[in-house]
Amino acid sequence: MTGDPFGFLQRWYAAQCDDEWEHAYGVTIDTLDNPGWRIAVDLVGTDLEGRAFDWRSLDRTEDDWIHIRSDGRLFQGACGPGNLAEMVAEFEKFATTPASTGSI
Repeated sequence: MTGDPFGFLQRWYAAQCDDEWEHAYGVTIDTLDNPGWRIAVDLVGTDLEGRAFDWRSLDRTEDDWIHIRSDGRLFQGACGPGNLAEMVAEFEKFATTPASTGSI
């Protein structure tokens, strides 16, 4: 782990860009209305394609929670309003841990 999840995400995204991938795939970070955040990271055409795990959840309080999963084509997650960096750090763990056992 780098200690800088957003820096890792930026570098990972830039490494995927090959004048083709970024035209069809990418990374989306959006807000939820409950409130919270969501992330979707396309894995197709990357070294992470095919790596999957079922939903993993950590629910601390109504506003402090995180849920992540990967179906092998898309890493996705949702989290509370103060957990965005933690959720992006979970993507970093997924991307840098062989066969991603995940941590939540």
